Amino acid sequence: MNQEPTLETRRVYEGRILNVRVDTVRLPDGNTSSREIVEHSGAVTIVPVDQEGNLLLVRQYRKAAEEFLLEFPAGGIDAGEDPETCAQRELREETGYAADEIVPLGSFWMVPGYATEYMHVFLARGLHHSPMKGDEDEDIQLERHPASKMPALVRSGQIKDSKSIAALYLLDQAP
Repeated sequence: MNQEPTLETRRVYEGRILNVRVDTVRLPDGNTSSREIVEHSGAVTIVPVDQEGNLLLVRQYRKAAEEFLLEFPAGGIDAGEDPETCAQRELREETGYAADEIVPLGSFWMVPGYATEYMHVFLARGLHHSPMKGDEDEDIQLERHPASKMPALVRSGQIKDSKSIAALYLLDQAP
């Protein structure tokens, strides 16, 4: 049941990776309100595990955070692309590896208060070298860390992006 039916939508911005709209909605009490919505096609996060049990992470500069972040490989789903295909593509682009096995770990809304981005998390095993040209505007450094060190990296603030922390939780809950 739609608790806030949309009465009007106004497009504010259309970009390469996201759009912004303002919806006028009717509240359950009959009043109206505005909702600012960031539209995003969805994304994937990949937890790659090498043959030694290390997790592959990438370090890259994130302008919005104004710092280098250590995170799992991730990226947006292209139009018409399924999440598993996207995961394999992003893994190759960002790490130079492909996986023999891609296992879904779970999915979640990134920031449902104002965005439509839905994140799919995959475990990647059976890694083998298979580089693919990455995005030209990304400068990514690959790092390997033992799985046992992940909680300490989160506690110390070395890993602080939400998708990576959520992916670690989903990995820990996997059968």
